Amino acid sequence: MSSSPRPFFSLAGLRHGARASLPAFPGFIMFALAFGTAAAQKGLSLAEAMGLSLFVYAGASQMVGLEVWQKVWTPTTILTIMMVTAVVNSRMILLGATLQPWLRHEPIARNALNLFLITEAGWLIGTRYHTEGGRDVGVLLGAAITLWIVWQIATILGFFAGALVPEPRAFGLDLVMPIFFSAMLVPLWKGVRPALPWLVAGAVSFVTHALVPGYGYIVAGALAGVIAGMLIE
Repeated sequence: MSSSPRPFFSLAGLRHGARASLPAFPGFIMFALAFGTAAAQKGLSLAEAMGLSLFVYAGASQMVGLEVWQKVWTPTTILTIMMVTAVVNSRMILLGATLQPWLRHEPIARNALNLFLITEAGWLIGTRYHTEGGRDVGVLLGAAITLWIVWQIATILGFFAGALVPEPRAFGLDLVMPIFFSAMLVPLWKGVRPALPWLVAGAVSFVTHALVPGYGYIVAGALAGVIAGMLIE
């Protein structure tokens, strides 16, 4: 891909971004399969599960949202899921800020699409390309669109896989979420000091869950982890 001092957009960039997203497929597929399976086990319809994948499109928030999901919604439940989603997705504020120098001259509509579809994987692909001197914004969007499509397909496959199992506990499938998140944490280990905010978040969540009914432990744990991280740094 050619580089330019000023950002631009091209169809060649879209194709390049789509190819660059291939290494992210295994992780994306496994995460979306896990969500689809968990959604079916939770009792969501295919339309509800796909609505979350199509319009929320935030793996961690979707998984956490399932924990809060209720068959009968109350204002308190709605407020809880809004707060949880906001806290979990607050990391996207930082990702969006790092893209501002690259996207500031883009049309508003294309910027909105790019930022709606941004994920950690797509951000890594685009940021690496930009750091190496590339300026074609099509690369960022091409990777984002490709990963979004993969996410939808894998969600459908996971949903039907989960719906075919009448008793998920008999096969241990009710452990999909905790096992998946535990496995995701292993590669992130960088020593005791960076792990301290995780430990604080886990401890606060556990204590809050034991003392306070409802799902406030999710927000309490997330905020405690953020504060601990700020104090440690």
